[in-house]
Amino acid sequence: MAEDRGKGARPKIVVIGGGTGLSVMLRGLKQKPLDITAIVTVADDGGSSGILRDEMQIPPPGDIRNVLTALADVEPMLSQMLQHRFNSGSGLAGHSLGNLILAAMKEITGDFVSGVRELSRVLAVRGRVLPASNHSVILKAEMEDGTIVEGESKIPQAGKKIKRVSIEPADVEPLDEAIEAIEEADAILMGPGSLYTSILPNLLVPKLAETVVRSEAVKIFVCNVMTQPGETDHYSVSDHLQAICDHVGHDLFDYVIVNNGSIPPQVQQKYAEEGAEVVRLDLEAVTSRGCRVIADRLVLFRTYLRHDADKLSRHIYDLVQRRMSEKE
Repeated sequence: MAEDRGKGARPKIVVIGGGTGLSVMLRGLKQKPLDITAIVTVADDGGSSGILRDEMQIPPPGDIRNVLTALADVEPMLSQMLQHRFNSGSGLAGHSLGNLILAAMKEITGDFVSGVRELSRVLAVRGRVLPASNHSVILKAEMEDGTIVEGESKIPQAGKKIKRVSIEPADVEPLDEAIEAIEEADAILMGPGSLYTSILPNLLVPKLAETVVRSEAVKIFVCNVMTQPGETDHYSVSDHLQAICDHVGHDLFDYVIVNNGSIPPQVQQKYAEEGAEVVRLDLEAVTSRGCRVIADRLVLFRTYLRHDADKLSRHIYDLVQRRMSEKE
């Protein structure tokens, strides 16, 4: 539970997840007067992150890099440099510069978390970025037909309906700083992001999940705009909430933020060709879980559909401010 702090203190918000959606949202949230802690999944095993986690025995750096870049207060060129992915060079092709820097910082400081902390200072990051654990985990999925698929990057490719996911080792310890941040939070935020491979791996870290359940912070879920092929095919908003409840054992959220803006038919068609569709808001099923729904036009379309970071962050900030005023 958040301790009482003096008037004018910034509300403390913990954001839990991983992937592109989280980074987009954080670019908006960092513009608000919030004390942000981002807790990021350590289950990624694909691409550059997978290679570095195996060869250097470090947590996968990719999601951490994306969040650091999103929260950094640096020139755009430096952000672009951190995200640059080499496309040539023996052993170098496929690696992003930011991932290599994080690997280097681990060797310089002797510890991955210390390396993230020091790089955060160099990049003038607005907030704290913490891996869910100081150790990588292996994500496993049990499918509806009973088969087991091992590896975060392989699960969406299996082409089967997911029954539940688990991590190995199951008793992995979270960071003390992550537990402390959740205990002191005024708000806890999850999503947007891949439900089974970015959000739930964090909640499978036992002590972390227990601390979230106990917290009296306002808990907010930002639902994806589109379903994700191989993960959430045909899922409604309440299906997302049910999956989290099934894994944690409790309904977690006070509020769900969803998009109700129309998506042009040609954009829907583009996504349909990849097997994705709009996440349907089944309002009665959501509210029956004790959730209040905040619905607004929250999408932007350029090459891909993305959340409108400014509008989304305003809704989140308003909810946090409402909770703070209720406490006073």
